[in-house]
Amino acid sequence: MTSTREKAIIFSIIHFIIIFQHIIISIGSKEYACQSFSCGRLPIRFPFYLKDKQPSYCGYPGFGLSCTKSKKTVVELPLSGSFFVRFINYTSQSMEIYDQTCCIPQRFIAGFNLSRTPFNTQGYANYTIFNCSGDFADGIDCLTSSNYTVIALDPEEYIEQYLPAGHCDLLAQIKWPNAPPKYSDKNLNPDGLIMNWDEPRCGSCETGGQICGYQNTSSHTIGCFEKPKEKPVGKKIPICVSVGIFVFVLSGLIIFNEIRNKADKKEKENQLRIEQFLEKNALKPTRYSHADLKKITKKFETKLGQGGYGSVFKGKLKNGIQVAVKVLDYTKGSNNGEEFVNEVGTIGRIHHLNVVRLLGFCVEGYTRALIYEFMPNGSLDKFIFSAEKDKTIIDLGWAKLQEIAIGIARGMEYLHQGCDQRILHFDIKPQNILLDHNFIPKISDFGLAKLCTKDTFVTISMAAARGTMGYIAPEVFSRNFGAVSYKSDVYSFGMLLLEIVGGKKNTETKMETRTEGEYFPEWVYNRLNRGEDLGIQADAEGLDTVNKLTMVALWCIQWNPIDRPSMNGVLHMLEGNTEDLLKAPNPFASMTSVSSTSRVNHTNEIELTELTSILEDHE
Repeated sequence: MTSTREKAIIFSIIHFIIIFQHIIISIGSKEYACQSFSCGRLPIRFPFYLKDKQPSYCGYPGFGLSCTKSKKTVVELPLSGSFFVRFINYTSQSMEIYDQTCCIPQRFIAGFNLSRTPFNTQGYANYTIFNCSGDFADGIDCLTSSNYTVIALDPEEYIEQYLPAGHCDLLAQIKWPNAPPKYSDKNLNPDGLIMNWDEPRCGSCETGGQICGYQNTSSHTIGCFEKPKEKPVGKKIPICVSVGIFVFVLSGLIIFNEIRNKADKKEKENQLRIEQFLEKNALKPTRYSHADLKKITKKFETKLGQGGYGSVFKGKLKNGIQVAVKVLDYTKGSNNGEEFVNEVGTIGRIHHLNVVRLLGFCVEGYTRALIYEFMPNGSLDKFIFSAEKDKTIIDLGWAKLQEIAIGIARGMEYLHQGCDQRILHFDIKPQNILLDHNFIPKISDFGLAKLCTKDTFVTISMAAARGTMGYIAPEVFSRNFGAVSYKSDVYSFGMLLLEIVGGKKNTETKMETRTEGEYFPEWVYNRLNRGEDLGIQADAEGLDTVNKLTMVALWCIQWNPIDRPSMNGVLHMLEGNTEDLLKAPNPFASMTSVSSTSRVNHTNEIELTELTSILEDHE
């Protein structure tokens, strides 16, 4: 059966097609385009047309108007410039224009010519414009100031009668419609000018209550038509669009509501599962509400960073302890709360100097957050990857880096052997190693962790590879390379040690003697095997540390998990003397033998060459 969501989508598509076709037909119709418009309160219809809204065939040549943003109608006269239109009388075929300064005589003095327009005025007369210093009662008000008076006189009049000698200067000679603007009794308005048109002859149509226009879209024959009773088609588009938007919004609400209901149902199931987990497990961390989180973080004011499954904010508890609050993003990762359960279920029940401490958590609605002790020095990657680029980063030195490596190994050894159940981290990398104010390392981010028994030969079953490219052990990619176990964490630790030695990510490290494109771990082994150094500048003690970290790393990254030491063995090597370390076998020589003996009947597994390519191309 068709679901509610599918019905809503089908209904929306059909309705959209109908509306879209209607709009296209309407827009493509000349009858629609030539309907009456208005600019402000001024109706615009044939023979006029709005140039910014209608095509030229909607009006008579020379009758194009424009409408400003302030809803003022403008007419462009070719030889005289632009004027505003005050009103249009379609019956008498006349309109009044005015200047922005409301002084038409000024435009006449500058030059006014209607010869290239369809408009005319009711006759002209020649007038002479004078600028007089005397006081004249009949001056042109809009041109007159406190210092002088401007007057217009008919040349046929006795100019001497009006102009005392030496008081006036000739300003211009103009043609003015009808009579001088000083004569108010002749119905002239200095701030406006009446213009008429003879063609097209539409006055009779308007007198009879009809409108004028072209008889059809392809003919220039003009006729009279009944005024449309319905509202202008121009208003139908907004109505159609409004209806369409309403339908889409309604359909969207139906779809959203169904999706939200399913999400709410799933979230309730996840919430119940998490609550059951919390009830069965007595945990040391404190449970906080969402309101508590806002107080702790001051409404999430300071963001420390962005992780794979959420954002981290700085905060402070009531007792003054600084904390880092990791708010899980519900849209990322596993939506069933697996990351939250992993973190709380592992780190929430343990306490070790080299494992970050979980102080609290929040489960409320869609909010899931973890509250950790605050690490002021951030993560290890900042110090080993950015030291050359950022001179403000502290150079830890090889002695401190060795201490950090030993601290990480102790934390991992505790996870593997010191708890009731073995905790496999599956995401050991510099970004997940935090440093406190004394640069003591603490393992963090247990979102991918798994619990298992501490039996010697126990293996882990996983539906898919987990971890970060470049640190994932070969067997996590493909069972052809062995079983997944705690040795997979050992491999990741080995890759971390190599990055500490190289000072950059393995695939980005470029040593002077390294061939371009050569896999860094293999290059390291080949150098040591030939008795050559790694080209690292350090004193004798520092070089001894470099050699030790490198040799331990090569033991950790053996392709066959059986050949890798446990974290307890790694710790003994790191704390012992370099001279006592046995030379690690070639990690890459075992690739072929391990793969060839177990590749048969595993067509769905990753081939050796594919895995090597992935490791060489990872970030």
